[in-house]
Amino acid sequence: MKKFTGLFIALLVVGLFLQSTPIILAQATRLNADVLAKIRKEGNENSQIMNSLHYLTDVYGPRLTGTPNLENAGKWAMKRMKGWGFDKTVMEPWDFKAPGWANQRASGFINSPVQDSLTFEVLGWTPGTNGTVKGNAIKIVVPTKQLGDNPRCVRGPSRSELDKYLASIRSKIAGNMILIGKPRKIPVYFGPQATRIKDDGSGGFRFPRRTRIDCPKPEVTPLGGRQVRRMVGQFLAENKAAVQVNDAGMLHGMVRAFGNRFADPAKTLPTVILRNEDYGRIWRLLGTQGTVKLEFNIKNTYYPKGKTAYNTIGEIWGTDKKDEVIMLGGHMDSWHAATGATDNAINVAVMMEAARILKAIGVKPRRTVRVALWSGEEQGLLGSTAYVKKHFGTFENPKPEYSKFGGYFNIDSGTGRVRQFGVFGPPSAAKVLSDAINKSNGFTKFLGSRASKSRRRGGTDSTSFNAAGLPGIGGRQDGIEYFRRTWHTNLDTYERIIEADVKANAILIASAVYELAMRDDLLPRFSKANMPSPPVPRSRRR
Repeated sequence: MKKFTGLFIALLVVGLFLQSTPIILAQATRLNADVLAKIRKEGNENSQIMNSLHYLTDVYGPRLTGTPNLENAGKWAMKRMKGWGFDKTVMEPWDFKAPGWANQRASGFINSPVQDSLTFEVLGWTPGTNGTVKGNAIKIVVPTKQLGDNPRCVRGPSRSELDKYLASIRSKIAGNMILIGKPRKIPVYFGPQATRIKDDGSGGFRFPRRTRIDCPKPEVTPLGGRQVRRMVGQFLAENKAAVQVNDAGMLHGMVRAFGNRFADPAKTLPTVILRNEDYGRIWRLLGTQGTVKLEFNIKNTYYPKGKTAYNTIGEIWGTDKKDEVIMLGGHMDSWHAATGATDNAINVAVMMEAARILKAIGVKPRRTVRVALWSGEEQGLLGSTAYVKKHFGTFENPKPEYSKFGGYFNIDSGTGRVRQFGVFGPPSAAKVLSDAINKSNGFTKFLGSRASKSRRRGGTDSTSFNAAGLPGIGGRQDGIEYFRRTWHTNLDTYERIIEADVKANAILIASAVYELAMRDDLLPRFSKANMPSPPVPRSRRR
């Protein structure tokens, strides 16, 4: 009798569970839909993105790693996130291995045979002029030789050829402004100035690829481009040139200026990147007028304390899975030609906003949500690499937090809408991500998520996680003007942001983070047997 009684009770429990399951699922679905509706409402009606962007660009831009501007931007972001109710904010130090550097002011003029202002940017980590300097424009053209009939087959000079050429111009260098090489000829661009990805995935920006060509073997051993630049720079410094002038080589007054943080200021000249239009004008005037007189005044500052850089972190703590973490972020540092709006202040603002939305609507994520705002990205993903090494280790040498990691969302391509994600992991990880996005997406056609097996670092901070064998999630965005106009240029300012696009991105990211923070399991990863091997370091390749 006890057997039948036990069986009856068991069947009764199963029956009651099956009857209640549709109700439970309906409640879960409704709860999920209610949360997503609240995310959209908060993101659309109370957005803080443009205000955050104002502070990051107008107040704290540009934000070169190692500078007070970037450190102050990090402090501001901490205060901002704390004010929104985040449970923890901190700035984590790491070793930048070089001083910070910033340009405070710079002016340049043609004084003769015409008078006009010059448009330029200063090369990073180069010294200033210590007041106004005036001198003649001197053009130098390093000798090259075409090999065969193909105009692309050009070799650089041999060591003896370069030495001979530099000796021939030595007497012209002292106290003057040295133009390096002929002006670049920029063809008229007839394509669209701004682009969006089409619903079939086509139409996005792609860097043009040059076909590989086979050139005749040179009759001498030519120097490499880096060797030539180093030798020319050393020659100019030793012979006391006043300023080195490089051609920006871009359309419509655009200028990109980078810099080597390890450059020795005692062996480096003040160096400017002059817009192509001004550079070409000076070059032509030298050809017809004989003498062109220039004037520059450049003030730069080195910051020894900048050797210690910081990543800015903010957390919303989870509940039953608090020790597991879903991360989102972007790099806060920028180059210095403008205020770094599209690269990457806007996506710092978007990621801060996505987390703010979750806090504002009162959801309680099961997993901890962690915002990470990196430094040192522009010098090679240095800040995110240091963070991953410190907190997670690698698949081959994991730290305790490694197994608790649930994914890192990253955006780093300007103001355009996110149309697709790439995730390091098996196809099942891409499916989970696509399902989460499709459930929450209501603003544009999402093109799905793609699984990646590459552990190669490069491009943006999500690959620092990929390199460790962790699921970095990188967003593919509508290009708009990014690579053609604003990327690292003097046009990268607040005005280039499309507010509707970035608000939609914050809503999308908030929804995806919420989904990953609430699901029972972490994002799928490669098994031990299927984990791709890390790339072989270049020094070990044969």
